[in-house]
Amino acid sequence: MVTKFSDKRANLESAENPLPAVDLERIAQGVRLILEGIGENPERAGLLDTPNRVAEMYAELTSGMREDPTQHVVPLPGDKHDEMVIVKDISIASLCEHHLAPFVGKCHIAYIPKDGRILGISKLARLAETFSRRLQLQERLTTEIANTLYEGLKPVGVMVVIEAAHTCMTLRGVRKADAKTITSAVLGGFRNDPRTRSEAMALITGRE
Repeated sequence: MVTKFSDKRANLESAENPLPAVDLERIAQGVRLILEGIGENPERAGLLDTPNRVAEMYAELTSGMREDPTQHVVPLPGDKHDEMVIVKDISIASLCEHHLAPFVGKCHIAYIPKDGRILGISKLARLAETFSRRLQLQERLTTEIANTLYEGLKPVGVMVVIEAAHTCMTLRGVRKADAKTITSAVLGGFRNDPRTRSEAMALITGRE
């Protein structure tokens, strides 16, 4: 007996988010087809709830599709700061859009405020989270975070660096378990001033 969702959909639809709610039952049906396609029996005890669990997982891992990332780029009222700000080692997990395989890693975000405008430090982590919880390419993820911060906060400069391991490369294909991909997006003052860029990279990597 297969457990079914009672017309259950992830409650992610709103006036601000025009995308339809996630159809959990449809995802679960697809997972059952995959199980049958690889020669498994979705009716056996260990797999009875697997389609539903996978559906919930995909709803969670793509929840950023239904969030507005600009909500996290709101300057703190009253507080002023003009020196470089870096939040490093933000854990991210995303899904490669080519294989729907996870990639996981760290995101480092640096910016130089303009006219004292700064964000709460948790907002940078939330910005990275919103964009990573989508079907992604690491290159695009890096650029989207940087562009949104640059356009929303209007700082002197922005730098985003992501280093991640892709299971589509470590578990299949070339199977290089230790391989990591590093991407960067550099805007404004960081792009125009090599010394400022080098300072940020030294603080991110911990190397002078």
